[in-house]
Amino acid sequence: MAKHIGFIGLGNMGKPMASRLVDAGYQLTVHDVRRESAEALAAKGARIAASPAAVASAVDTLLLSLPSPAIVREVALGKEGVTAGSKVKTVIDLSTTGARCAREIAAALAAKGIALVDSPVSGGVAGAVKGTLAVMVSCPKKTFAELEPMLKHIGKVFFIGERPGMGQTMKLANNLLSATALAATSEAIVFGVKSGLDPAIMVDVINAGSGRNSASQDKFPKSILPRSFDFGFTTGLMYKDLKLCLEEAEAAGVPMWVANAVRQLWQHAHQEIGDDKDFTTIVQVLERWAGVEVKPGGS
Repeated sequence: MAKHIGFIGLGNMGKPMASRLVDAGYQLTVHDVRRESAEALAAKGARIAASPAAVASAVDTLLLSLPSPAIVREVALGKEGVTAGSKVKTVIDLSTTGARCAREIAAALAAKGIALVDSPVSGGVAGAVKGTLAVMVSCPKKTFAELEPMLKHIGKVFFIGERPGMGQTMKLANNLLSATALAATSEAIVFGVKSGLDPAIMVDVINAGSGRNSASQDKFPKSILPRSFDFGFTTGLMYKDLKLCLEEAEAAGVPMWVANAVRQLWQHAHQEIGDDKDFTTIVQVLERWAGVEVKPGGS
C-alpha cells in the first residue's frame, strides 16, 4: 500500500509538487481554499479534505506550501488548523516564513506533540514541475534520513541544520541574491538599450563574461526578451521575501546596505506593476523611467 501523506496548499508551487508525489506512488489527502485546485489532484487519485484539521486527522505526515507567514500560522495553529487534527505527528513546511516565524510555529506545534520540519524550496514553478527544486531542510538528522527519500521526488535535498529556522535563513539568503540579480540585470540592460545596444546581444555577452547570473541566464532569455513575462513567480511574493530577509537581518544585527536599495526597487515594482504580476515585469518599471523597451532589434 502506498504511503499516505497530506498536502495543504495547491497553488503555483504546491500543485506540481503534490502531483509529483502522487506520480511517485504516494497516496495524498489534500486541502486548498480553492476547490478547483484540490479537484485537479483528486483527478489523479488524491482524496480531498474539507480543512487543514481534516488532513491532520487522516495522516501522520503532511506538507504545507503556503504564500505568507500569516497564512502558515492560521493553517498550522488556527481553529480548523493542523493542531486541531487528531493524527499528524510531522509537519513539513515548504513555505517561506522567516526564521523567527518558523521557530514560533515549531514551538506551538511541539506543545501539541507535533514536530515541524523547516523545509523551504527554491527553483520556481518550472523546478516544481520538473522536480529540480532546491529543498533546504532543517530538522533532527534522524528525521532528515526518514524524509529524504520522499523529498527527493520534488528536488535536490540539502541538510541545512537541526534547528527550526535554519532552512528559512538559507532560503532568504538565496532569494535576496535572486532578487538582486534580476533588479541589477534589468538596470544594466535598460541602460544598454537606452544607449543603443541590442538587449539580445547584451545578454549573450553577459552570459559569456563575468556578469552572468540567474537573471541573464534564465529570466531574460525565457521571459523578458520574448515579452511573455511568465516565469512563474509574482512580484508580491518576491517583495515579501525581501522584506522578510531584511527583517531577519535586522533582528540578527546584520546591516544590509545593498539589500535595502534592492528592496526599494522591488517596492516600486510592487506598487506600480502590481503584486500579482510576474516578477520579471520589474524591468517594465525601469523601461518606463528610461523611455525604452527591452526587445531584440532595438528600443
